[in-house]
Amino acid sequence: MAGTMPPDDRNGLDAAPSRAGIAAPAAVTPPAIVPPYVPGAGRGQGLAPWQRRNWRVGLLIWWRETDRVLLLLILALMGLGAVAVAAASPASARRLSTAAVKIDDLHFFMLHLRWQFFGLIAMFAASQLSREQARRFGILLGGAMLVALLLVPIIGTNVNGAKRWLNLGFSLQPSEFMKPAFAIMLAWILSWRGRDAHLPVMWICTALMALMAVLLMAQPDFGSTVLFGIVWFVLMFLAGLSLRWVAAVGALSVVVVAAAYVFYANARHRIDAFLSGGTAFDQVDLARHTLVSGGWTGTGLWLGTKKLGLPEAHTDYIFSVIGEEFGLLFCGVIVALYAIIVARVVWRLIGEDDLFTVLAATGLVAQLGGQAFINILVNLQLFPSKGMTLPLISYGGSSTLALCLGVGFLLAITRRNPYLGRDPYSRPAPRLSISSLPAPLHQVLQRVLAR
Repeated sequence: MAGTMPPDDRNGLDAAPSRAGIAAPAAVTPPAIVPPYVPGAGRGQGLAPWQRRNWRVGLLIWWRETDRVLLLLILALMGLGAVAVAAASPASARRLSTAAVKIDDLHFFMLHLRWQFFGLIAMFAASQLSREQARRFGILLGGAMLVALLLVPIIGTNVNGAKRWLNLGFSLQPSEFMKPAFAIMLAWILSWRGRDAHLPVMWICTALMALMAVLLMAQPDFGSTVLFGIVWFVLMFLAGLSLRWVAAVGALSVVVVAAAYVFYANARHRIDAFLSGGTAFDQVDLARHTLVSGGWTGTGLWLGTKKLGLPEAHTDYIFSVIGEEFGLLFCGVIVALYAIIVARVVWRLIGEDDLFTVLAATGLVAQLGGQAFINILVNLQLFPSKGMTLPLISYGGSSTLALCLGVGFLLAITRRNPYLGRDPYSRPAPRLSISSLPAPLHQVLQRVLAR
């Protein structure tokens, strides 16, 4: 006798009667499918918290990829610079004070702290850029500063016989911001050679350098012209500059110096003072005597006296103030820091196969090291006076911001994912050879490197 069967609960499913009297299982609802993660889609709606990319994750990635040793060296230089400006500020403040207006002894020190604060913001913001973003931003900055340099001879502000600043509600020195941008622009142009070896990249870079020399000497700014030339030569040499080009550059340099001596009175006076040994009233001679007056350990903070006769003690000749108040040993520490920064960047680039990265990082560190090298030689009376600050140490507005921005570019370009070295298919990073060392030292270094 046909009839309905009771519901079948063996599988936990409700059964429904059928025409044949057999219970059929009800349809099972499939589980919900979580959509795949798409960066930025819907601001992370419906995603797990660990999938949401926020500023904390970005900061953690930046911390892992950034060369923290290089960052620590840069911050150490800036910290020493703040102490040095505090030592030099009274000398410059008293020199610039008049009977009507008296400048506080720590006036330049307080201003320097403000500029360093803004410089640190610019440095950390630039260091979080990717290599591609740093390249694009550097090129845009270079184009903007090139236009600004074209406007300087027309609407620029004249200070002490030099027209180098634009008054835009605030004082802007375009040549300072052009320094890091120039290295990135040259590296970008020279990297075209990787796509087509027949492109005239050498001539394009030479034409850009010639344009920069004309614009800088129109201000006039012979010191910056020399620094730009150093960066240009270093990058051209790395890109495969032939011996004929090297000889031509050497001959052209002689011609440029001779022309500056004939047509640029300020350069002629400084070269004459350098070749003749100077007098007791020359800036460079005063700087050298101030530098060595403190001996090996210095007189102590704010106890120096010879710095009071130095012009621009807080900018161009701050290295001499450091020598007087903190001693020659402290000066040696600063020189060592610059040398370690250059060596660290070079070591970081070993094994790098991207041509733009190698050229851009080398150009930026050559600009930083070259400026420091020239300033120190001037203070030692081994080079004609150039009116060039000591990077990351001297007081400055535009120069401090531009140098911090350039360091930020350097940190961004040298960023490297630490986990890429674990890929078995990637090229391993070069290791320091220690096989020739004594056995005990060899074992200790192996354990350190293994960590």
